[in-house]
Amino acid sequence: MSNQIVHYPVWCWITFFVVVFLALFVDLGIANRRAHAPSRRETLLWSSVWISLALLFNGFVYGAVTHANGSDMGFFKAKEFLTGYLIELSLSVDNLFVFLLIFSYFKVPKKYQHRVLFWGIMGALGMRMIMIFTGAELVERFHWILYVFGAFLLWTGVKMFGSDDDGFNPEESRLVNFITRFVRISKHYEGSQFTIIKDGKRTGTLLLLVLIVVELSDVMFAVDSIPAIFGITTDKFIVYTSNIFAILGLRTFFFLLADLADRFHYLKIGLAFILSFIGVKMLLPLAAAGVMKGHDGPTEAGFYSLVQRYLNHEFHQSMVNISLGVVLGALVLSVVASLVWPKKEETPES
Repeated sequence: MSNQIVHYPVWCWITFFVVVFLALFVDLGIANRRAHAPSRRETLLWSSVWISLALLFNGFVYGAVTHANGSDMGFFKAKEFLTGYLIELSLSVDNLFVFLLIFSYFKVPKKYQHRVLFWGIMGALGMRMIMIFTGAELVERFHWILYVFGAFLLWTGVKMFGSDDDGFNPEESRLVNFITRFVRISKHYEGSQFTIIKDGKRTGTLLLLVLIVVELSDVMFAVDSIPAIFGITTDKFIVYTSNIFAILGLRTFFFLLADLADRFHYLKIGLAFILSFIGVKMLLPLAAAGVMKGHDGPTEAGFYSLVQRYLNHEFHQSMVNISLGVVLGALVLSVVASLVWPKKEETPES
């Protein structure tokens, strides 16, 4: 069953895009048409809306796949979607800390942050589609690239274990200097406008610079998150839809976690463990092939039989179950550890 290719009809893709754009229209066009800083109650409400929407679409995936391929395959693809969604959501949380740095450095008024994050997500819809479908095409043509992804994730995870910085410092960023070299940017905010006419020329406001930095930081994070979900599945529909549903709620989660960022200080360790685990998982077939290559004896029983069955994808569904459990466990443990052992307040030097 694990090797069976699932073909998604056009109406599945249409349903996905209709749901996404309708939700975004309701969010920005109706609920948040006026620029404002959302309240805690409003953020909690919208957080539950985005999570519920992702879970409902998970049910849609189960139903659509079951209709054409049977309930076993439907349940399997639903688990792939859920695992991918949780991985992308957990890794996307790391974006929030960088967004906090960006907004803090540029002193973005809180009522305009919502607008920047909305258009940042709209840009991510297109950029991630290009990156995901390019990555999927590379995996189909050159299967060994999964091992490159795995090695990269393992290296990133190990590096994250020993890293205390947030990975982006706008004050020292060459990125900001590069952008301002090619784009006319004023040094002021002009309400919620991204561009204005200044001296007869179209000029970007400071809010536009913030938007560009947010977009480019999302691309950098996608370099980590997209290979991670390829460690779960190479199904383009599952990879893209779970990825997009994860980043759809980022804007809301940003405001929800903005004042709680320091409380979840062990989350980075949980994310590092998840990346390392997926990296190892992606490298396992290469290690298993090496084990079998150096073995000339019978493989009917024992350790070598298990390795051969693994190479034959007999444990693929079990691996998805294990991945789901590991991701959930790492997230829960890191949050619980953060609450049980809160971060010590830094005492100012006298």
